[in-house]
Amino acid sequence: MDYLEIIRTTTHYLLHFVAPFVVAYYFFNKNWKWAGVIMTSTILIDLDHLLASPIFDPSRCSIGFHPLHTIWALIVYILFLLIPSWKWRAVGLGLIIHFATDAIDCVMMSLW
Repeated sequence: MDYLEIIRTTTHYLLHFVAPFVVAYYFFNKNWKWAGVIMTSTILIDLDHLLASPIFDPSRCSIGFHPLHTIWALIVYILFLLIPSWKWRAVGLGLIIHFATDAIDCVMMSLW
């Protein structure tokens, strides 16, 4: 594994597991820890990878390939932000961060 691949992988997992807590700290004040846990748990949308063959392909862009990684799914995730509950907003924001993380990964993959 070359250093660019290490940077890509590290960036990907930092955005999946650290960024939600940073965002939660700024947007969810007193509930930031729980919001961070909720937002991080949205990684469960990656269960749609089980529908693919092979299940994991490091050179495959998830965006547009897996059902929960489509523009239609993103629209639903954005709509979650309109629900007047901090928990549902945390879910929506977590899903959007997940989607953005995977999109960034796709861009980094295409550059290298």
